[in-house]
Formats: sequence, C-alpha cells, structure tokens
Amino acid sequence: MEYRQLGESGLAASAVTFGAWAIGGWMWGGSDRKDAIAAIRASYEQGVTSIDTAAVYGMGASEEIVGEALAGIPRDKVQIMTKFGMRWDLAVDQGSTGRGPIVGVGTFAFKSRDNSGKELDIYKYGGKESVIKECEDSLRRLRTDYIDLYQQHWPDAATPIAETMEALDQLVRSGKVRAAGVCNYDTAQMKEAARTISLVADQVPYSMVRRDIEAELVPYCIANKKAILAYSPLQRGVLTGKIKPGHVFSEGDNRGDSKYYQGRNLDRINAFLDELRPLAAARNATLSQLVIRWTVLRPGITIALVGARDARQAIENAEAMNVRLSVDEVAFIDQRLAAMQLE
Repeated sequence: MEYRQLGESGLAASAVTFGAWAIGGWMWGGSDRKDAIAAIRASYEQGVTSIDTAAVYGMGASEEIVGEALAGIPRDKVQIMTKFGMRWDLAVDQGSTGRGPIVGVGTFAFKSRDNSGKELDIYKYGGKESVIKECEDSLRRLRTDYIDLYQQHWPDAATPIAETMEALDQLVRSGKVRAAGVCNYDTAQMKEAARTISLVADQVPYSMVRRDIEAELVPYCIANKKAILAYSPLQRGVLTGKIKPGHVFSEGDNRGDSKYYQGRNLDRINAFLDELRPLAAARNATLSQLVIRWTVLRPGITIALVGARDARQAIENAEAMNVRLSVDEVAFIDQRLAAMQLE
C-alpha cells in the first residue's frame, strides 16, 4: 500500500481508501452489517488505513458500522474521514436554540427514503450551529473523540461559504477535527473557502468515464497543494465489467438511473473494458484493480475511494496497488478512452 499526504496537513492516507457509502445501504439497495464490518477489517489488514463515510449514508448507519468495525484497532493507526451538511432531519430537529424546527434554511437537495422506506427531504445545510451539532453526532456514532478529515458534503448556496469554513476552523482549533476538507467544490468555491481556512482536500467524482475536473480543478489543486479524493472511480460499479445490458437492480438501488448504465453508453463502456481484459489478464489483475490503479496514477489524484460490501471485495480493492503499469500501458488505456464517445 502507498500512503499519501493530504495537502500540507501532515495527515497521510492510504492511496486506496475504503469508501463507506454502500455499506450504509441508502441508495444501494441495503447492506449486510456483518459483511460490512468484515469488509472494513479485511481492508485494514491489507494496509487500507483510511475510511471515508458521511452522516447521511444510511442516516447515520454507515458511521455506526465504521465505529463498530474499528473498535479495538489503535486510534492512531487509522484515518477516519466523514462528512457533514446533508441533513435529513431538519423538519424535526429543534436545533440548539429550542426555537422550533429549522425549516426553510439551507438548500433543498432531493426527496429520498431511508432504509426502512420512510420518505425524507434531504437538505444541504452549512450553518455554523448545524456543523458543530453534526460533528458531535458523528463523533458519537464513530466512537471516537476526533475526526481526521471533516468535509462539507455539498456546497450550500443559501449559507455563506465563510460561515461554514468558520465552523470548520473552530472544530480544528478545538481538536475535534485534525484537518478540514470539502466535497464537490469547484475551483471558484475552493478559492472562496481559502479566504477563511486552509483546506487540505476536495473530494470529487472522478473516473475513466468522468474526467471533467482535469480542465480546471486538478491544475488548481496541484498548484495550491490540495489533495483530490476521487470518489466513484469505478463509476458506481459499471467499470467492473460486471454490469451487462438488461441488468436488474434491487429495490432502492438507483444506479440504473445513471446515464452510464443506459443504452449505447453501457455498450460502449463494456466494449472499452473488453479491450482492457488482455492487459488485466497479463497483470494477473481484475478489471476493477486495473481501473483503480490507473486512477491513482493520474496527475493530481491523491487517493481513490473504493467501496466494498464484503471482505473479498475489500481485499481485491486493496491489492490493486500491487498492479504495475508501464508508461506504454497507461498510454494505451488513455488512447482507448479517447476513442470512446459517450452520450
């Protein structure tokens, strides 16, 4: 395993980091708690010391699973990353002021359902009091007294970035957070945040078939020594090569709505992956491992967040770092990607 520094924080993370969205079950058609715990522990045994979760993943379920899975492992041997700012409880939360529900604040994100099928309204909210409250809730669920990297999950257009960053700065100064980061920020938002706090990382979607950040965000982060945490490097599973036309997703799994799983896009992605199969076989690797390894070799990409539902998948993901690709092999992959046109 390789370990890479996040920005100028002094905080290092494993190049393959365990992404804990799927184990929360929400939007992934559920999950098995025992399998999820086994996956996290297997990852750690393979050198994956970093795990990324979020409060909203399963409405706290993912954080609780992470806390349980890491029990007994020395705290200084793992890096816990989590996120705030996606509230599913605003309509019933009385807030620290006791003045009634916090309705009408933040930015409405979308309607959803929790793992039991209950309807929810999800809000992006970065208000200072909310950030502090969420941190305390996450610390309790994670069974820890500090978070290594605390990240705003999505920008909240209704709350000044400075207010949210002030809350993060307060948490860093208090020792409850080691380093501050954001997710899904564009370059302009990163620059605005930098007026208040020195962020160490931006977590953004990036994969072989989704590379728009290369135009502006990657150069900015390289120039300003900010880490990029790439999420969905397998594009939520389509780059494993296991999703074929007509695939039926389980109830609650919304991946079928993605353009990457539909029509000619899925056909073209699978045709591209077929071109990679001989290279993967020559390296005694799976397609997933080849894709993960390519991702962390990209300029500016610090770590790849990869999920696993069980120990087998977790071990496979970690062993991606054992794959060695030559300059010519990387160039071949890039050429085939350039020839693939998605709609």
